[in-house]
Amino acid sequence: MQPLSARDCLPRDLDRALLVGRAWCESPRPGPVLFMVRDDQALDITHLGPTMADLLERDDPIEALRGAEGPSLGPVETLLENSLTEPQRAPHLLAPCDVQAVKACGVTFAVSLLERVIEEQAGGDPGRAARLREELQALIGGDLSRIVPGSEEAMALKRELQARGGWSQYMEVGIGPDAEVFTKAQPLSSVGLGAGVGLHPASQWNNPEPEIVLAVDGRGSVKGATLGNDVNLRDIEGRSALLLGKAKDNNASSAIGPFIRLFDETFGIDDVRRAQVTLRIEGEDDDFLLQGESDMAEISRDPLELVRQTLGSHHQYPDGVMLYLGTMFSPIQDRDGEGQGFTHHPGDRVTIATPALGALVNRVGRSDALPPWTYGIRALMRDLAAR
Repeated sequence: MQPLSARDCLPRDLDRALLVGRAWCESPRPGPVLFMVRDDQALDITHLGPTMADLLERDDPIEALRGAEGPSLGPVETLLENSLTEPQRAPHLLAPCDVQAVKACGVTFAVSLLERVIEEQAGGDPGRAARLREELQALIGGDLSRIVPGSEEAMALKRELQARGGWSQYMEVGIGPDAEVFTKAQPLSSVGLGAGVGLHPASQWNNPEPEIVLAVDGRGSVKGATLGNDVNLRDIEGRSALLLGKAKDNNASSAIGPFIRLFDETFGIDDVRRAQVTLRIEGEDDDFLLQGESDMAEISRDPLELVRQTLGSHHQYPDGVMLYLGTMFSPIQDRDGEGQGFTHHPGDRVTIATPALGALVNRVGRSDALPPWTYGIRALMRDLAAR
């Protein structure tokens, strides 16, 4: 595996970035704290929260942070090194969100749309994917990325595909008027930098999904962005869309981090729209290497449109939302045999990165073998009360 340093996980323009996160500390008592990065130090700012949801809900988070003081948790690189060590040692990073809902958008890129249709028609069998890919590309024709979801052109294609027996529920959310927005994970269940990411033990065909995740407050205002791995079980979801919950929400199947970069004069939604998110998968047991990227400029629905479809007068999230925006990256490179496509091996190291947000690094394991999720909202309330 390629050597990895803590510095690799930081934004390229660290001196300009306004970064906030959460860390697990053992002193003065065990529990999570909020921190910000200033002059390469992680400063405890829990008094501004006490939860990340509270901090993001403030009318003045930028001004409050720039004037904030607090005890140092140490150099931010030390937190990163502690997080990347196996086992992790305190203080180490947690996912930067806490009580927010964790939602995700599916099939927001034309390439991933085709792969979802393939999963559905393959019925969870990776061996049928290559042939189906050729058939679907011949049937659909043209460039799906040019089609505006919900447009008359999209509806005309829907009618044509229905007549030819090629329509799919994935096509409906890919080019129809309504986006797919589902619950990815429960509040406080996401893991952060360096933690293991989990695969359901029943899955034999799976992949990471490198994504940008928006931090949205309870009023629908986007306050910042981070990186996420929306671990995907292609065989389970491919058997039936009704198994989406089983495919998506398992122990440690949501990774978010390493920090939330708040929107300010140096970074905003246009930077998200222009971002290129890279993915690197390194095999521990077979020296496998796969690299790719997801270009946000090719997303089929604007990020703010996805936010509007997630929360508003039709659905409220008073504690805010962490919203995965989807990915164009669906790995198809054969790993275990010709025509078998890609699937994870235990021990894979997954690195998701973009210069403005740093890098999110995790090792792949089984959901039933990784540390169980035990720290929920009641535990958080107890710890906050004790402070």
